[in-house]
Amino acid sequence: MFTAQISHVVIEKMQKIVGAAHVLADEENLYKYSHDETEDLSFLPDIVVKPATAAEVSQIMQFCSAEGIPVTARGAGTGLSGAALPIYKGILLSMERLNNILNIDDKNFQALVEPGVIVQVLQEATIEKGLFYPVDPASKGSCTIGGNIAQSAGGLRAVKYGTTRDNILNLEVVLPTGEIIWTGANVLKYSTGYNLTQLMVGSEGTLGIVTKAVVKLRPYPSYNLVMLVPFTTATQACEAVNAIFMAGITPSCLEFMEREALEWAIAYTGSSIPLPAHIQAHLLIELDGNDMELLLKEAEQLYQVVNTYDVGDILLGESFQQKEELWALRRKIPYAVRHNSVYKEEDTVVPRAHLPQLLKGIKEIGARYQFKSVCYGHAGDGNLHVNIIKGNMSEEEWTTKLPEGIREIFRLCVQLGGTISGEHGIGYVQKPYIDIALPEVNLAIMRGIKKVFDPKGILNPGKIF
Repeated sequence: MFTAQISHVVIEKMQKIVGAAHVLADEENLYKYSHDETEDLSFLPDIVVKPATAAEVSQIMQFCSAEGIPVTARGAGTGLSGAALPIYKGILLSMERLNNILNIDDKNFQALVEPGVIVQVLQEATIEKGLFYPVDPASKGSCTIGGNIAQSAGGLRAVKYGTTRDNILNLEVVLPTGEIIWTGANVLKYSTGYNLTQLMVGSEGTLGIVTKAVVKLRPYPSYNLVMLVPFTTATQACEAVNAIFMAGITPSCLEFMEREALEWAIAYTGSSIPLPAHIQAHLLIELDGNDMELLLKEAEQLYQVVNTYDVGDILLGESFQQKEELWALRRKIPYAVRHNSVYKEEDTVVPRAHLPQLLKGIKEIGARYQFKSVCYGHAGDGNLHVNIIKGNMSEEEWTTKLPEGIREIFRLCVQLGGTISGEHGIGYVQKPYIDIALPEVNLAIMRGIKKVFDPKGILNPGKIF
């Protein structure tokens, strides 16, 4: 696809732009940047380049555009769809040095940040000013704002506060040909031509490279209540999700965890949270606000709703430490699954009232194709993470039979009014399935947009389509 080779001339050009210390070509570093958290995939880049400014990114892109060199931008390497893997080699552009919070505007409730800022670092900085950035991925302690923008990450609090897409006001972007643009304006309403900001969010680094972002902030809620609700069946836990919203309650978090997901997380973290034998699933629910009396009334109403189902003893996190223990279990589930087995994670999403049908269908498909699944996720959004466990499956079954089972899961999602990814993106590993979710006319429009932005196809090639 690409004929340009990374020669000494290219390396010297990159060193001149960013400094010799920030151009890496040794075997150890090439491997480090060749993979993310997507399964066991690894694609070695030719070199790793670490710019520190938008101007440096612009110079790099101008040069690579002229020479036809593929460029793949990367955040923290926490992605789960292979969207930042340099599958055509070339330059791996690490954005880790652009990691400054440039301004927190507490009058207009917004912050100007660079893409390499860790999400938790931004959250903590804004809380000091009585504000907060609500996008809260499970990997918030390591993932970056830029990576979240590329994938339109959702996370635990999207049910009340929206995904990354809902919390971005404006972006500074370097185009594949090197031009630097702002995509919009730092305002809450925007009706001035096409919304390029929203086009960039979720484009997986295929249209441009974000070098600054203006993010939306909110007043920090003074209080929260966290409860772990055990159910005797996973179906009832899923059914309870919509009942909670029908009662007029909007939790700040509403997470589903199948028994085995929580069981593995307890073992992985050493938690002492009880897990009775008859309990098959849990909902982890958070309510937040600024009036504790109102929160307690809402919590009482929520208790009444869930107690119409067959539930066990509800655990209320009474102290900060207890709440943190409950959240640690949820956040560590992906690591616990990875610790137990080779697996594939599928990021399914349906209208939340259809969660029971989705879960039932996943288990039926697993039985037909003889794979085990461990499910958890953002139930309030209808976003279920399906971890398919390799277990005793043969290598042939894993590589040839399983993809057909995954296609069935995705077909089910679409039949239920959903789609094949809620927050992880399409990237590299979901490419073979995108035809299930999008008809050819949609894909043709997207390919056309890609060509307008990136006529030579050098930016993150081989992703999505």
